[in-house]
Amino acid sequence: MNVWLLQFLRPTLSCFPFQLLWVILIGLIFALIIQSLAANLGVVTGMHLAEICRSEYPKFVTVCLWILAEMAVIAADIPEVIGTAFAFNLLFHIPVWVGVLITGSSTLLLLGLHKYGVRKLEFLISMLVFVMAACFFGELSIVKPPAVEVLKGLFVPRLKGPGATGDAIALLGSLIMPHNLFLHSALVLSRKTPPAVRGIKDACRYFLYESGFALFVALLINIAVVSVSGTVCFSSNLSPEDATKCGDLTLDGSSFLLKNVLGRSSSIVYGVALLASGQSSTITGTYSGQYIMQGFLDIRMKKWLRNLMTRSIAIAPSLVVSIIGGSSGAGRLIIIASMILSFELPFALIPLLKFSSSSSKMGPHKNSIYVIVFSWFLGLLIIGINMYFLSTSFVGWLIHNSLPKYANVLVGIIVFPLMLIYILPVIYLTFRKDTVVTFVADSCQTDAEKAKAAGEDEDEPVPYRQDLSDIPLPE
Repeated sequence: MNVWLLQFLRPTLSCFPFQLLWVILIGLIFALIIQSLAANLGVVTGMHLAEICRSEYPKFVTVCLWILAEMAVIAADIPEVIGTAFAFNLLFHIPVWVGVLITGSSTLLLLGLHKYGVRKLEFLISMLVFVMAACFFGELSIVKPPAVEVLKGLFVPRLKGPGATGDAIALLGSLIMPHNLFLHSALVLSRKTPPAVRGIKDACRYFLYESGFALFVALLINIAVVSVSGTVCFSSNLSPEDATKCGDLTLDGSSFLLKNVLGRSSSIVYGVALLASGQSSTITGTYSGQYIMQGFLDIRMKKWLRNLMTRSIAIAPSLVVSIIGGSSGAGRLIIIASMILSFELPFALIPLLKFSSSSSKMGPHKNSIYVIVFSWFLGLLIIGINMYFLSTSFVGWLIHNSLPKYANVLVGIIVFPLMLIYILPVIYLTFRKDTVVTFVADSCQTDAEKAKAAGEDEDEPVPYRQDLSDIPLPE
């Protein structure tokens, strides 16, 4: 569930309450495609994305990709830190900056619950988030959003209003997080997949079904969140107090949206659900960080140390912004962090698309021509939107700021080369020819013949990666 979605709706609620729905739909469809590609890559090669990058690219490129991946994990942890601080503010009425300082307690809570098993922890968090979802669905039945407008928002692309383009980019970054590509390619290695061709195909199909179900549920929840928010804030009989909140909608001020269902207890339930959503982000970031460090650098860290390191780095900007800008500034930092994720997406997406479409990596299991065309089209579209927004925003700022001309020239001399530095690695990753072969022809047939000669079932499940046993995986 994308709880941070409420932070992206503020600029558009008053005039265009449903216009970001199509961004959510496209983002989740693309997330389904690339997550399934990441899972297929892990199943077929027996290696996850970070390991294949280390074997394929020169050391300097590998280190740069590792740094960018770590920055993505930290950027994804910033909303979790702020969201947890907002939850503490709602539940215990403490200042946001104090909540940021004690977000380490959420790490201790996570590690304490880990001893009961990862699946039990995931079940607990899922139940808390589904309580939040049930509240929004209940509110949905009360406010009755206009179905025609909701459908237009889903299928008619438009971006109107101040800051709509930037918020759409940030929303894509929060839906398609680059570090999740490393995670999905690695988590499948914890499953026991039959070594035969049929077993690999079945595993790829089942992983697609699993991701599809999860993302479909996420789509329904996000539609409910946007529909409730848009209908309540666009209502003609909105009270002055609620109208003020809609005009400056933030994560810590959105509990009023559930008053019809929960009454006075809306802030408590909302705070608990916000805390639960933040913890689900913590789990994703912790696992991703472990696989990223192990894959790129062949270094393993204990989960508590890995989590503490990422959290400590994420707390610093969150604390400064929350002290200076308060709740509004902290909410804006969520959008900035999500935009960083969107701009970093090509550096995980392009290697994934190239590897999963390569015969030397995937053999006969490589992507079909339809998947290749569609995925590259969406990937290049996101890269193009990012570059368009970055260039137009910077040029607009240069034109309308109050700095003297020589200062604008100096800033332009510094920033435009940085844009070029961003484009050149994207071009390098796109057009560089793969040199490392990870798929061995007839390997599956050889495994089957060996199993048959030994009198074993050729589809007997065997774990691919015993060497990752020290990284805690869901069982």
